[in-house]
Amino acid sequence: MIQYAHFQLANGLPFYVIHDPTTPIAAVNIIYNIGARDEQADKTGFAHLFEHLMFGGSINIPKYDEPLQRAGGDNNAFTNNDITNYYLSLPAKHLETAFWLESDRMLDLAFSEKSLEVQRQVVTEEFRQNYLNQPYGDVWLLLKPLAYKTHPYQWNTIGKEIRHIEEASLDDVRAFYQRFYNPNNAIVVVAGDLQSAEVKQMAEKWFGSIPRGADNKRSLPQEARQQEARELRVSRSVPQSAIYKAWHMCGRADDDFYTTDLISDMLGSGQSSRLYKTLVRQQQLFSEINAFVTGDIDPGLLIVTGKISPGVDPDLANNALEAAIAKLRQKAPTAAELRKVKNKAIATHTFGELSALNKAMNLAYFAHLGRPEMINEVPEQYEAVKPANILDKAREVLRPDNCSTLFYLSEKN
Repeated sequence: MIQYAHFQLANGLPFYVIHDPTTPIAAVNIIYNIGARDEQADKTGFAHLFEHLMFGGSINIPKYDEPLQRAGGDNNAFTNNDITNYYLSLPAKHLETAFWLESDRMLDLAFSEKSLEVQRQVVTEEFRQNYLNQPYGDVWLLLKPLAYKTHPYQWNTIGKEIRHIEEASLDDVRAFYQRFYNPNNAIVVVAGDLQSAEVKQMAEKWFGSIPRGADNKRSLPQEARQQEARELRVSRSVPQSAIYKAWHMCGRADDDFYTTDLISDMLGSGQSSRLYKTLVRQQQLFSEINAFVTGDIDPGLLIVTGKISPGVDPDLANNALEAAIAKLRQKAPTAAELRKVKNKAIATHTFGELSALNKAMNLAYFAHLGRPEMINEVPEQYEAVKPANILDKAREVLRPDNCSTLFYLSEKN
């Protein structure tokens, strides 16, 4: 059981404190309530661009990394569909250094044409290297708009088109910062050998005077229920053909998320999963196969990916894949099979919370969902899933008319 304290500053910035006397390290995690889904369709990739800009210097601190490294700390960040997450670790006795750094870039960034141009080049090069010039790199650029027709999950965090970042102006990014990077649009979690009272004192000192921003009211277009199977075939210079399938599912805060997550594990998590045993080991139609859920806050996707064995017809492989998946819609799993995937999911969650940083990151995320207590509820949520729940949810989610299939075909074949 993870115990935590909570307080909120007058400007709307919430803090959560996990007292962990087992480590001399303090972990600080800050979530900003801004992700790729909040971008305009003609200005995508801004949330990710901003992740880079936040390390380019703030109003009083020209170089973020130098003071942190002198204090013995390190840091990183990531952006996804829903959030931008900044995290750092340093000796607990230097926590004030972390608050000084993070409060200054929440207060005001040092915008300039030069810093914007540097980060524009970094992000556009990342787009080219990871998505355009790498084998299978454009899969998500193709699969997401196949699955989503109205919701902004249809574009990747990196952006829909490279030109959106190339054309980003200083006014564009300044407006983005002023809208989203405010204390009332963030959550801070501190974990380490620290007391809530001393963290609150530091929080008031460094963050208390930052002005509250306008409330970020989100109104996103919702995806309609998919009524027919979708398919896209492309040819690329890759060593093996592959198949990618996506089914619409619930969002992360939904109680049914845990059932659907276990379905994905049952299908394609590891060499004992159904699809691996049937399609890789027995029929040898695929050389590798995996299944997972995206875990998005709004209704997300259950994904199955498979590399087709050399010489195998893609349609034959796809038919066998669909037949194997159909079996989960026809009969509930045994209690033993369900127990196995439950044990794996619970163990993954438990081991993932051993470090102070992971505790801070997970608590920040659940607080962002509006239910910080979920950090202690995950094991029991998995435990509550019954074989009949798996069957019912598989019939609901794994419908053929709810599936979008990308055939990613090797030009060599």
